[in-house]
Amino acid sequence: MRTPSSPSSSPSSPSSALWRDTDFRRLWAGQTASQLGEHTTLVVLPLFAVLTLDAGAGQLGVLRAVGQAPILLLSLLAGAWVDRWRARTVMVLTDAARAVALGAAAVAGLLGLLGLPALFVVAFTVGALSVLFDVAYQASLVRMVRRDQLVRGNSALEGSRSAAQIGGPALGGALVSLLSATVAAAAGALFFAVSFVSLRRIRRPESVPERVAPVPERPELVAPVRGRIREGLRFVAGNAWLRAVCLASAAFQLSFAATMTVYLLFLPRELHLTGATVGLALAATGPGALLGSVLAARLPGRLGHGVVLVSAAVLGNGALLCVPALYGSSTATILALLAVNFVFGTFSQLVNVTVMSVRQAVTPHGMQGRAAATITFVGMGFTPLGSLLGGLLAQEWGLRTGLLMTAAGMMLSPVLMAASPLARLGRVLPAPREEPRPTE
Repeated sequence: MRTPSSPSSSPSSPSSALWRDTDFRRLWAGQTASQLGEHTTLVVLPLFAVLTLDAGAGQLGVLRAVGQAPILLLSLLAGAWVDRWRARTVMVLTDAARAVALGAAAVAGLLGLLGLPALFVVAFTVGALSVLFDVAYQASLVRMVRRDQLVRGNSALEGSRSAAQIGGPALGGALVSLLSATVAAAAGALFFAVSFVSLRRIRRPESVPERVAPVPERPELVAPVRGRIREGLRFVAGNAWLRAVCLASAAFQLSFAATMTVYLLFLPRELHLTGATVGLALAATGPGALLGSVLAARLPGRLGHGVVLVSAAVLGNGALLCVPALYGSSTATILALLAVNFVFGTFSQLVNVTVMSVRQAVTPHGMQGRAAATITFVGMGFTPLGSLLGGLLAQEWGLRTGLLMTAAGMMLSPVLMAASPLARLGRVLPAPREEPRPTE
């Protein structure tokens, strides 16, 4: 199988060569801008619905579920497509389309047409394009760097996501609160446009595994889309580590989606915080996630990947159990929220980077897109249901009780990891299994 030629592909290149690689820096910069646009939008749309359109718990749950539905509908197809396309092309096209979608939302805001129906359309469109982008950027790293640079590369890319978590929520909350949702949507479009420009400047040739593998005279060896999806499902189902990742991720994402739906109502309505303060509180996950990315480049190799996964999940998820105990909008309450979100950001990011490194290490090159998409499908496919569940619990049981119940549900994820082969992973990651043959 052919691999991309690059300075970082040379066996003799040190790990420090990663940051001297111009194309990797362009990938990192584009990823940072794209994530900043995504995290700004994820806060802008719900806050606009709650603060401007006076959306109720059920309506907010539906809005979040609509934005998350593409994960369930498109993840498997995205994996099959990405393994056949150049990841850079996918990322560039999705950035352009998201910029257009949010630009249209800004125009609708200027015309006074940005109501709930329009928000549903924008949320679904941006969510669908983000599914494609997220699968593509994960596959792009594997095609760009050496195996021994994966943890360092993931740490850098996840660090960019952390930077987005710092600026995105705070910027989105401030723009909605101080200016308008129109300005906030326009800011999101601008970030996607910046990412588009940066990613287009990547010049390195990129191999597409399944396009170079089949023999031209044997077109029947090119697996149809359904066949490639089945291969991805079988591969993940047949790997004990990836099966465990799917189960733990599904439990976490279901509970986390429910928690965030209640959380976005709890802060402004129960604690009486302004939109800007809500954005500030959410942004505290960013510095924590930045620290988590740094720790992820060191702790798994020293303590073992299994120990880090389980302990970090317990600490990060458990921190959110403190939020229902808060009352009022005092300085002490805001400081407590900042501390909780910082701790959650640190340890959830440590789990994210470690899980991604495990998945990439045990997956053959030609299966990267489908493995990532299958795990996304199983793990995050429950998020629309979680958002609806969170809205229902908040409506039926109240915000405080609903938040306590959903946060408690997040503790199921570390329990599942502790009972799985993931907990027994040591300091060195296992090698990938033999790559499956194309479906005939």
